[in-house]
Amino acid sequence: MYLTGRQEEILELAKAEGRVLVEELAQRFSVTPQTIRKDLNDLCDARVLNRIHGGAIFPSGKENVKYDARRQIAAPEKQAIGRAAAALIPDNASLFINIGTTTEAVGEALLDHKELMVITNNINVANRLRVFPSIEVVIAGGVVRGSDGGIVGEAAVDFIRQFKVDFAVIGASAIDHDGALLDFDYREVKVAQAIIANARHVILVSDSTKFERTAPVRIGHISQVQTFITDRCIVENVRKICSEQGVKLVETEA
Repeated sequence: MYLTGRQEEILELAKAEGRVLVEELAQRFSVTPQTIRKDLNDLCDARVLNRIHGGAIFPSGKENVKYDARRQIAAPEKQAIGRAAAALIPDNASLFINIGTTTEAVGEALLDHKELMVITNNINVANRLRVFPSIEVVIAGGVVRGSDGGIVGEAAVDFIRQFKVDFAVIGASAIDHDGALLDFDYREVKVAQAIIANARHVILVSDSTKFERTAPVRIGHISQVQTFITDRCIVENVRKICSEQGVKLVETEA
């Protein structure tokens, strides 16, 4: 497909930031929103971007979007998801919090909780919670991933297996339409699988852009969680699976 200069710039922006929005692009290029929508439609027809409400996202594939860019994607939605997840976790509970920008939003929403024990392989979560005396933070050992502060590897898996906790908060880089939960780093996936296996109640937190993405490594299936919190479940088959498998679906924008 031939790309115009503007379309090439839009594609590079999407690669760098993970998401592009119609209104922001229209201002950036001094064109109408209708012109940008046509550009995005062309790029999506060429399968180099995926459409979302109000814009488009870079679909990834083998490599994840950079961490700083991921933090900005659907940030208000992630905050709402974080609050909804925190509301399900009582005081005096033990929980895992896994790697991810949405799980970090859950950690942020837990700051007013009392007497929590939080076990995490996410340095960002540990740093945020460590100054609160009513929250005990236990951090996994292993290899620190420089890109996002995640702790991965066999040492982290072995560490997680020492515990059996009340709740686990996990994310996913992509959710397939058949309900498969997907990620990019097989080392991270092994830790996530150990977290799922050692929690009594698993809460999956994921914004709706994850339905538009792909990733190569399988974490598990949505039927393995007890609660799925998202802004909008835009895939009817996933909604059906949740209903059939007894997974509580919480939509923060419903």
